[in-house]
Amino acid sequence: MRFTVVPMADDTDARLVELAREGDVGAFESLVRRHLRVAYGAALAVTGDGEDAEDVCQDAFFQASRRLDDLDPPGKFLPWLLAIVRNRAHDIRRRQRVRLAESLDDGMQADGAAVDPSRSAERAELRSRLAAAMAGLSDVQREVLLLHDVEGWKHREIAELIGVAEGTVRAHLFHARRAMRETLGKELLGG
Repeated sequence: MRFTVVPMADDTDARLVELAREGDVGAFESLVRRHLRVAYGAALAVTGDGEDAEDVCQDAFFQASRRLDDLDPPGKFLPWLLAIVRNRAHDIRRRQRVRLAESLDDGMQADGAAVDPSRSAERAELRSRLAAAMAGLSDVQREVLLLHDVEGWKHREIAELIGVAEGTVRAHLFHARRAMRETLGKELLGG
């Protein structure tokens, strides 16, 4: 009879990887819960689309579970996972060059009533401007901006994650914010 060790929140990634390699499904689930937000942020930085980012994460975690024995050393799970995420995101972005316009459902509220056309137009314009601003950033700038400003990561943590110097992270963040301000205009960013 095989007993499953229930992973604790304070288990290290290396310990969880070792448990998962031994067949403990709960250990891998703990890794997923621990790193899903960061994986999603990295996927979103590349794809620019929430649904695509979710698909990327699902595929990446599936691939990671199948290739867990390839990970060496086990304590480097997150950088290894993010490499899988980025590669999968780039694959999806290459395949999906053409996007559908807004779905018909976007023109209706949950109760079936029509949405105010002027508000809908404003939101569509804002989405378009945000997408254009994010598209103007390099992949690394998008990732740094999302991790720092949306996820609240520190410069040092981002530097360790993507394998660059902390000063390089600061430079990427500076240039990303400046590009966003230039693209979106000061009136949107309140400054």
